Amino acid sequence: MKEFALKYGCNPNQKPARIFMEDGSDLPIEVLCGRPGFINFLDAFNSWQLVSELKAALGLPAAASFKHVSPTSAALGLPLSDRQKKAFFVDTVKGLDDSPLACAYARARGTDRMSSFGDWVALSEVCDLTTAKLIKREVSDGVIAPGYTDEALALLKTKKNGAYNVVRIDPSYRPAELERKQVFGITFEQGHNNFEINESLFANMPTKVKTLPEEAKRDLIVSLITLKYTQSNSVCFAYDGQAIGVGAGQQSRIHCTRLAGTKADAWFLRQSDKVLSLPFLDTLGRAERDNVIDRYINKTEEDVCAEGVWQQYFTTRPAPLTEEDKRACLDAVTGVALGSDAFFPFSDNIERAHLSGVSYIAEPGGSVRDDAVIECCDKYGIAMAFTGMRLFHH
Repeated sequence: MKEFALKYGCNPNQKPARIFMEDGSDLPIEVLCGRPGFINFLDAFNSWQLVSELKAALGLPAAASFKHVSPTSAALGLPLSDRQKKAFFVDTVKGLDDSPLACAYARARGTDRMSSFGDWVALSEVCDLTTAKLIKREVSDGVIAPGYTDEALALLKTKKNGAYNVVRIDPSYRPAELERKQVFGITFEQGHNNFEINESLFANMPTKVKTLPEEAKRDLIVSLITLKYTQSNSVCFAYDGQAIGVGAGQQSRIHCTRLAGTKADAWFLRQSDKVLSLPFLDTLGRAERDNVIDRYINKTEEDVCAEGVWQQYFTTRPAPLTEEDKRACLDAVTGVALGSDAFFPFSDNIERAHLSGVSYIAEPGGSVRDDAVIECCDKYGIAMAFTGMRLFHH
């Protein structure tokens, strides 16, 4: 296939639209179902790079949930605890433990379920039936993978009444060394970002704590590879082989850290006893439960525990999640990894990271205030590596 015609570009008024190879060669993809759009393909190609790079770096199946050209999460195919299965709404799924790819997808989709609503999915492996069953039941725009089993493809083709976007990509495809894009009719050209992320980036540790356990190295790699494909400025919290909080596209570094930290906090709080035992009405679907859980945890627009409100969601009135409850849960958290796509200009980022249980940090370094950032890390016993490499993505 030399080119693929799109319904429109980023918006319905932006026509015509298509994807094609500038050198006239065949596209490295095959559309097996549906008709992906402009933004779908931006998500597909960015997310595919992320999961394939995670697989190459860490040797495990990987999955990502993408939305508006940034990941809501990326995860490795590690086993899930019973508590995680319940928090991610996959506790009744048969065969989950036998599919590392399905575990990776359950983690990626379960991290920030509100942001993942209507997402694009990327899988590093051939999609199996268990993974397809998980994708089938979620609100999603499409999936990209190197292949699909016959049973998985047949099931995915029934999603959205046959309109679900299913894309197969040639896993051997490599882009040209130079890449171009146009903005306002002006062509930009740069080398493709082939920078390899591995544990060699953690050699320069200016903090008093200078050792990283293997799990920390893994999670820092997850964080940095996720950042490589996240719209900058960006900060990523990672834990247990997955990105648990992504703060993307903020102009201020501390706002990235706060946003990512709030999402990481919600990930832990979602697995707390009070949240897991919420007495939902059987009539509430998963998406509605996600919205209610978010309001329950963050006390946003609606007090879901208020009289006259709780009856819409619960069989009995739940006790509120108090600030004391939250801190009791979060204060017990340690071992979280944090990556930043550029240096931290102020130590306030470290103060915020500490509140979410961060024990390990990887950032480029190079700020005039590096000493203050290092001092703050030392105050909390945080190990920090200066990678020397910025990871902006636009």
